[in-house]
Amino acid sequence: MTGLSHTNPFQLLIATILSAQATDRSVNLITPELFGRYPTAFELAAADPSEVQQLIKPTGFFRNKTRSIIAASRKLVENYGGEVPPRMEDLITLPGIGRKTANVILGVAFGIPGFAVDTHVTRLTNRLGLVATRDPVKIERQVCAMVPPAEWTGLSLRLILHGRRVCVARRPRCEECILNDFCPSSCTRPRRRKPS
Repeated sequence: MTGLSHTNPFQLLIATILSAQATDRSVNLITPELFGRYPTAFELAAADPSEVQQLIKPTGFFRNKTRSIIAASRKLVENYGGEVPPRMEDLITLPGIGRKTANVILGVAFGIPGFAVDTHVTRLTNRLGLVATRDPVKIERQVCAMVPPAEWTGLSLRLILHGRRVCVARRPRCEECILNDFCPSSCTRPRRRKPS
């Protein structure tokens, strides 16, 4: 479902925080050692920040990410017995977790439908004409009203991958896109002439 390697909800939560402004590949390269050293929220909550920074440095923004993953781990230990809570209301109280990340965790780790809206989903839903807003909460609400809950998680993850691989921001590869027959933004569709 997601490109982030993980074996449990805690690993997915940490990997998702680390994936901000980083590729899944770079996160997957460092998480085996990170989780080998800090397998649960208890160990990561008590970690030396300088050691964590060295491990996660390749993901970029490593100082901020270190603060977030240690603080999130502490809150998991203090409030949830070290377990990742399966509720949006609880997840968004954790440092480094917003609605997008919470929806990924709910959908992938717990099978609870969630529609994650990142920059790719924002771009694609607008290009496809599904929405006419850049507000992530409005996009989530509008798309979820169109699609059955069982499809929310899979659709958002597919849009993210499609946005990374085909419908890229600067140069969409419309000629390779399987959606170009009906996409109103497709560069391969003939444009209608405006009446003179």
